[in-house]
Amino acid sequence: MVLADAVLLGTLRRTQAQQLVADILLILGGSLFTALMAQIAIPLPFTPVPITGQTLAVLLTGAALGSRRGALSIAAYLLEGALGLPVFAGGAAGLARLRGPTGGYLLGFLAAAFITGWLAERGWDRRPLTTALAMLIGNAVIYLFGLPWLALFLGSFLGPKGALALGLLPFIPGDLLKLALAAFLLPSAWWVVRNIRRE
Repeated sequence: MVLADAVLLGTLRRTQAQQLVADILLILGGSLFTALMAQIAIPLPFTPVPITGQTLAVLLTGAALGSRRGALSIAAYLLEGALGLPVFAGGAAGLARLRGPTGGYLLGFLAAAFITGWLAERGWDRRPLTTALAMLIGNAVIYLFGLPWLALFLGSFLGPKGALALGLLPFIPGDLLKLALAAFLLPSAWWVVRNIRRE
């Protein structure tokens, strides 16, 4: 059980039709949350990769919705952007963004949401330490997709070292802050849910 299931328990989970509606709303809600957080964007003059709230949204969405719904939510987000809706960082849209230097990070979001959701399904989102570890793993997955893709765009002149300098190192402080925020938010949400259910 993930956080979304715990919140919906006893309300929308009465029939298959109601569960389907709930799943669709959760998936679309996760994509909207990611789109909104993407608008928190700070461009850096020395790299094509901006600082955004997207990664936090992706990891929280995966953990809160679970692997299947989390991945579908990010797939919906990517589809919305590909179709021209201004959901990517800073209101960008279109297939060019998916094919551009940050395209690897965007595709990595899909895998990261699935993995953090899978870990949450196993209870990793209920304590600060395991939540932080799940978020760290999800972040690493995003970079595993994003850095090689960025290195291709930087070419042989900058190569892998350039990708680390421009696509990883400037983002570590922000990632640690997001990790700490998630490690507080998810266990706190579980604490609230457990106390409400006791009452």
